[in-house]
Amino acid sequence: MICFTFSGCGIYSFTGASISPEVKTVTIQYFPNNASIVQPTLSQSFTQALRDKFASQTNLTQVKSNGDLNIEGEITEYIPAQPTAIQGNETSALNRLTVKVNVRFTNKTDPKQNFESSFERYVDYESSKNLSQIEQDLIKQINDLLVEDIFNKSVVNW
Repeated sequence: MICFTFSGCGIYSFTGASISPEVKTVTIQYFPNNASIVQPTLSQSFTQALRDKFASQTNLTQVKSNGDLNIEGEITEYIPAQPTAIQGNETSALNRLTVKVNVRFTNKTDPKQNFESSFERYVDYESSKNLSQIEQDLIKQINDLLVEDIFNKSVVNW
């Protein structure tokens, strides 16, 4: 009875994704880094994180082009060391790494769900730490947050 109830409408998912049964494929284009500061691995790691999220959380087949869902865009900002917690001696206790992406989402089966939006996330880190030693970990944290936001806006329709 429970299985029948959840599978009856065809759009329920235990991952939270609400994807129409007509949607079978997704295309996730490579996100180029168009920020004024280019971090060499950011485009690849962000694009792969987004693809991995859709692979693990949906049953959609990823195709190189013409998917029922299409996600494309670009990285528009990468700010590696913005001071955030200024102390009395005018030094910063924390710095902030910020990444902003612009996303265009199209749904061939339901164009009302199409959108273009910017997503921005950041992580604060101690200014005493060497950014080059922690940068990849911070980027992974930010990518995870951005990917969750994009996934939720595109296929989780609560």
